Amino acid sequence: MKIILNGKPAEVNAVRLDRLLVELGFAEAVVATALNEDFVSKDERAAIEVRAGDRLEIVAPLKGG
Repeated sequence: MKIILNGKPAEVNAVRLDRLLVELGFAEAVVATALNEDFVSKDERAAIEVRAGDRLEIVAPLKGG
């Protein structure tokens, strides 16, 4: 299905957000996620379904100071 991933079109197969992160290579990464501009916590990802046209943002924390 087609979604918008970090502002760019993407073709994905997984439907649940947790599985989608695995598909995209973020299985073990510490990231923040937002689906259609709503924050989704790590604990909620398995229950969230992604649909065609959804906007997904995946953000990794930056280290520095």
